[in-house]
Amino acid sequence: MLTENNGVTAPKGFRAAGVACGLKPNGALDLALLASDSDCACAGVFTTNRVQAAPVVYDKQVLATNPDSIRAVVANSRCANACTGDAGLEDARAMAEAAAQAIGRRADQVLVLSTGVIGTRLEMAKIRAGIADAAPRLSIEGGADAARAIMTTDTRPKVYALRFTHYAIAGMCKGAGMIHPNMATMLAVITTDVRIAPNLLNQALHAAVAKSFNRVSVDGDMSTNDTLLVLANGASGFEIGDLEIRDFTNALTQVAIELAKQIARDGEGATKFVEINVTGAASEHDAARVAKAIANSPLVKTAIYGADANWGRVVCAAGYSGVEVEPNKMALWFGDVNVFARGTPTNFDEADSTRAISGADVTIRLDLGMGRANATVWTCDLSHDYVTINGKYRT
Repeated sequence: MLTENNGVTAPKGFRAAGVACGLKPNGALDLALLASDSDCACAGVFTTNRVQAAPVVYDKQVLATNPDSIRAVVANSRCANACTGDAGLEDARAMAEAAAQAIGRRADQVLVLSTGVIGTRLEMAKIRAGIADAAPRLSIEGGADAARAIMTTDTRPKVYALRFTHYAIAGMCKGAGMIHPNMATMLAVITTDVRIAPNLLNQALHAAVAKSFNRVSVDGDMSTNDTLLVLANGASGFEIGDLEIRDFTNALTQVAIELAKQIARDGEGATKFVEINVTGAASEHDAARVAKAIANSPLVKTAIYGADANWGRVVCAAGYSGVEVEPNKMALWFGDVNVFARGTPTNFDEADSTRAISGADVTIRLDLGMGRANATVWTCDLSHDYVTINGKYRT
């Protein structure tokens, strides 16, 4: 197994491009096109927000009728095409049609992604011009530009790839704020060159998402546009069946976890990456629920930002998580420093606990003492810059 960082074009038979079509006023890349040389089985997971952007509605409709011959994904930044009514849905369809025409395929073989400000219409003249520019630029080397083109408040592109003996899995994603997937603004595309039936791919995707993108949070806000697509074009010739699905799911999960962690590391205004491990739970569901409560607590996140080892905020979050916990059975660590056990603080050294949460990477472990299940969630601290970024996001 080899780790690569060349993104969605690492598997055989995928090409990509990223161009600037004028959606971003600074002239940065803002439109991405990904295409496969052959038909792809495809599966998708989407936001559970009841307010769903036009691309989400459109993609769900396409995958309901055509999950086995997808050929391309086109994505834009700067505009979410959300809360735009019937006109927005028509724009999403027109975006797919323009991409399909540019690569010589049917419109129902193209999926659409959008990210950016809610409530504004797509500038379709620019979108069409961008697609026309991107199509002839499609190449194996274009994965890096595609990853940059979908960025909004991201400070860096997010890509990851794994190459195995018989096949590869790779992905790109974007997201820095409005991150709290429940399948934040989060978009992700994962490619693989295995041959697999859509139903098995869908099964593997949902298992992978449960342990990756559904366990990352920046600010607790769930987007209208969250979408994760997985495309499998079979170019390697390696087929995934019932015997191979477990190993493939594990590999897909590994790629998804690495991408999700990159989102937490690049959270808006973040100065620290935080891994929260909850152990000793009665069930994995309970462990994840407690970990998410801790990850979403503004009081915990601001304490981490200030390197204040305020253990009471962590225990408090566990208590209101909705899981039946008993403080007398809990034990809590900041890094390697045990700060709480059996219902009371330990005799820890304050300087040691401060040191444990002062670095760029922070680990919190809470053992509930209720069982043997565990779960990990990734988040970041909450700084002054988060308020600055989001206080002026539209203006």
